[in-house]
Amino acid sequence: MDITRREITKIAREVSKFTVRTLRREGVGPSEFDVIHVVRKNPGITQAGVCKILGLDKGAVARETANLEAKGYLRRQSNPQDARSQLLFATEQAERLKNSKAQVEARFYEWLLGELTEAERQQFARLLEQVYLKCKAESKADFVHMQTIMQGDKSDEPVKK
Repeated sequence: MDITRREITKIAREVSKFTVRTLRREGVGPSEFDVIHVVRKNPGITQAGVCKILGLDKGAVARETANLEAKGYLRRQSNPQDARSQLLFATEQAERLKNSKAQVEARFYEWLLGELTEAERQQFARLLEQVYLKCKAESKADFVHMQTIMQGDKSDEPVKK
């Protein structure tokens, strides 16, 4: 039983809605922001690499990167190891957008916690960091524990007769 009732997910979803609305004013949609994020985290990545990380098809990534390049968020550079592909890099404009997104999210979270006492905010932040660090470690381990748990959870499978 999930005692959190997925409240972390629900809060993140609402913050994301507001952040997306704010970023759209700068001309960037959520899928474009995902591409920018991947390129920022992986400077010199190819479009094929973006496809692999985001699970998108080549056509979608080609359109997104072309749009982002036209808007000034990405730049391309020839790939010295493969003349058929190009390397993608985030521009300074993309870095500012990242800061803008982080600022929007931070302001929203500050507002959400505003009615808590300082001691409550500190305790919440400590516990949240503890949960986050466990989550990040699991992600870096390629979700090995969660895959094992999910493979062992047969409760969602239909009963075989």
